[in-house]
Amino acid sequence: MDVKTRRRTVVENGDAGEDSVVATLIANRDDIGPLVRHAFEMGRPDGLLHELNYVVKKKEAEIEEMCKTHYEEFIVAVDDLRGVLVDAEELKGELHSDNIKLQQVGGALLVKLEELLESYSIKKNVTEAIKMLKNCIQVLELCVKCNNHISEGRLYSALKTLDLLEKSYLRSIPAKNLKMIIERRIPVIKLHIEKKVLSEVNEWMVQVRSSIKDIGQTAIGRTATVRQRDEEMLEQQRKTEEQNISGVWDLAYTLDVEEVDEDSVFNFDLTPLYRANHIHNSLGIREKFREYYYTNRLLQLNSDLEISSAQPFVESYQTFFAQIAGFFIVEDRVLRTSGGLLAADQVETMWETAVAKMTSVLEEQFSCMDSATHLLLVKDYVTLLGSTLGQYGYEIGTLLDVIDSSLEKYHQLLLEECRQQIVDVLGNDSYEKMVIKKETDYENSVLSFNLQTSEIIPAFPYTAPFSSMVPDVCRIVRSFIKGSVDYLSHVVHANFFDVVTKYLDKFLIDILNETLLGTINGGNINVPQAMQVITNIAVLERACGFFLRSAAQLCGIPVRSVERPQATLTANVVLKTSGDAAYTVLMSLVNTEIDRLMNLTENINWIPEEINENGNDCILEIIVYLGSIMSTSQQILPLDAMYKVGSGIFEHITNSIVAAFSSDSVKRFNANAVTNIDHDLRILENFAEETFYSAGFGEIYNEGSFKSCLVEARQLVNLLLSNEPENIMNHVIWQQNYFMLDYKKIAAICDKFKDSPDGIFGSLSSKNAKQSARKKSMDVLKKRLKDFS
Repeated sequence: MDVKTRRRTVVENGDAGEDSVVATLIANRDDIGPLVRHAFEMGRPDGLLHELNYVVKKKEAEIEEMCKTHYEEFIVAVDDLRGVLVDAEELKGELHSDNIKLQQVGGALLVKLEELLESYSIKKNVTEAIKMLKNCIQVLELCVKCNNHISEGRLYSALKTLDLLEKSYLRSIPAKNLKMIIERRIPVIKLHIEKKVLSEVNEWMVQVRSSIKDIGQTAIGRTATVRQRDEEMLEQQRKTEEQNISGVWDLAYTLDVEEVDEDSVFNFDLTPLYRANHIHNSLGIREKFREYYYTNRLLQLNSDLEISSAQPFVESYQTFFAQIAGFFIVEDRVLRTSGGLLAADQVETMWETAVAKMTSVLEEQFSCMDSATHLLLVKDYVTLLGSTLGQYGYEIGTLLDVIDSSLEKYHQLLLEECRQQIVDVLGNDSYEKMVIKKETDYENSVLSFNLQTSEIIPAFPYTAPFSSMVPDVCRIVRSFIKGSVDYLSHVVHANFFDVVTKYLDKFLIDILNETLLGTINGGNINVPQAMQVITNIAVLERACGFFLRSAAQLCGIPVRSVERPQATLTANVVLKTSGDAAYTVLMSLVNTEIDRLMNLTENINWIPEEINENGNDCILEIIVYLGSIMSTSQQILPLDAMYKVGSGIFEHITNSIVAAFSSDSVKRFNANAVTNIDHDLRILENFAEETFYSAGFGEIYNEGSFKSCLVEARQLVNLLLSNEPENIMNHVIWQQNYFMLDYKKIAAICDKFKDSPDGIFGSLSSKNAKQSARKKSMDVLKKRLKDFS
C-alpha cells in the first residue's frame, strides 16, 4: 500500500501537468487522438504510454475497491440467477410437452389451413383475371368506339377516345400483346386522322376557292348599292339646299343604316377549318397546320393573281378583282373566328402581295388602254373593291394612288374621244338656225343647258338663235364633266373641284376652241355661216357658266359658291377671242366682196368731163349687197354683233374711199370725180342711217349711228369740194370739220387734185370766179401742206 502511494506521488510529481490533461480527457470521454498525434509528432510517445498505463492501473484499482465494497450483493444476485435457470429448464420441458400435443392435435387443421390458403390464392388470381379482362374489354370497347368515330367522320371524338385510351388505359393493360398492338396503332390512327382532316381542309379550300368570286361580287355589289343610295341621298340634299325649301338651317337629314348579317349574305362555311384547327391543336401540331394552311392559301392567292392572256382585261377585270375581294373577305373571317389559325401579320403579308400584284397589273393595263370608258370602268370597280375591303380594315391607299397617277392618262383619252365628237359635230353642222318643233326638244336642247333668253316657253315651231351644234357641243361638254367627276369620285383628292375645272378649261380651250378656230380659219365657210359661228360662240361663251355650275353640282359644291363674278372659266376669255376671230373672218369675207364690187381705182373714171347725178354705177350693187348682209346679220347675229358688223362694214367702206384717193393707181383726179363720189357717199350715208334705226339701234347706241363710220370719207370729200380748203390748216376748223383727216395723207391726195388745160379749172375758171377762188385756195393748201411736212 505504501509502495503504491509512493509511486503515485513520484509520478504525479514527475509530470503532473500532462497526467492531469490525459486523465481529464478520458474522464470526460473526449477524443485523445490529437494528444496522441501531438506526442508522436513531438517524439515523446513513451511518456504518453506511461501515462496511459497509469490511468489503466488507476481504473483497475477503482474497480477493485468497488468490488470489495459490493461483493456480498453480487453473490446474492448470482444465486438468484441460478434459481431462475432451474425454473427456465422446467418451463422449457413443459413447453416441449405442450408442443408435441399441439402438433398432434393441429395437423389436420394445418392441412385445412393449407387448403384454405390455396383457395384464397385461386380466388385472388381469378379476381385479378376478371379485373384484367374487364380492363381489356374497356380498352377494346374504346378501340371499337374510336373505329366507329373514324368511320362516321367524327374525327375529334375519335381523337378524344385515343387520348383517353392513351392516358388512362394504356399503362394498365395487362395483356402485353394487346398493349403492344395498341401502342403501335395509336400513332397510325393519329396520322390517319391528320391526313383525313387535311383532306377535308383541301376539299374546303377547293370549294371556297370556287365560291370566293361570288362572295367578292356579292360584297362589291352591296358596296355599289350603298354608294348609289348615298349618292342619291346627297343629290336630294343638294337639291333641297339649292331650292332652300325649308331654310338653310331647318333642313332635316336622315341616315338609314342597314344592318346586314354577313353570314347570311356570304354563303361559306368554315366548320371544316375550325375542326381541323381544333384537331391539330389536340394532336399538338397546331403550328404545323397553321403553316400548312398559310402556305396553301398563299399559293391559291398567287394563282388567283395571275392574269389570263386568253381574255382581254376589260372583259376579265371584274372576275379578277372579285376573286381577290372574296379571298380576303374569307381570310378576314378566318382571322377573326379561327382562334389564332391565322396571324394578323400573315394576312397583312398576303394583302401586301395582292396589292403589289394589283398595282403592277393596273399600271400595265392602264398604260395600254386606249379608251377612257374602259379605264373608267376599271377605276370604278377598283374603288368599289377598295371600299369593300376597306370595311374589313385593309389598307387601300396604294390602289388609290395608282388611280390618281392615271388621272392624266384618263383625261388625255377622254379629251381625244371628245375631240373626235366635237369634230364630227362641227363637221356635220349646217350652220343654220335650229328649228325646234316640240316642247320636249326645247327642254332637251335649250332649257337643260340654260340657253334660253326668256323664262317664257315660246310657241312651236321655235327657231333658236343658234345652230344644232350648240346643244350637241353642250351635251359633249356635260358628258366630259361627268366623265371627269366620275373618275375623281371616291378617290382621295384635296382639290376635287379645282381638278375638274382645270380639265374642263383644257377641254374648252384645247379641244372646242381649237376646233372652232380650225373651222373659222379653214376657209370653207361663207358669210351666213361665219355669222352663225359668231352667234354659236356667243351662246357657248354664255354656256360656260352652266358648265361651271354643272361641275360644282357633280362635285357636291354649292352652286352659289361658283356664281360669284370671280368664279369664271379661262375658256370664257378664250371663246370671246375666238368670237373675235370669227368676226375677223366674217369681215374679211364681206370686205373682200365689197372691195370687188367697189374697186374704185378701176371702176371709177377719176377725170370725168361731166358729173353723174346718180353717182358711180357700182354704188347700186354695193347697196344691194349691204342690204342682204345686214338683213342676214339681223336674222342670225345678236344686236351687239350686228352693230359691230355694220360698223365694220361702213368703216371699211370709208377706208376704201380714202385709200382709193391715196392709191398709186390714181395719178390724178378732178372735181367731177369728187362730186360723183360725193353722190355715192350720200347714198351710203342714207342707207347707213336707215339701217341703223330700222334695226332698233337708235335706243341702244347713243354715241352715233352707222353714218358716223363714214365720217373720214365725208370729211375728205367735203374738203375737196370746199371753196376754201385752206381753212383746214386752222386748228379750230380742223377740230370741227376735219378731225379725222391726217395732214400728210391730205397732202398726197391734194397733189393729185389737178385740172388739165381742158379741165374744170382750165375751161371753167374764166367763166366762174368762184371756182377760180377755190383753185387758188387749193393751191395755197398744197403749198402750206408742203411747208408743214
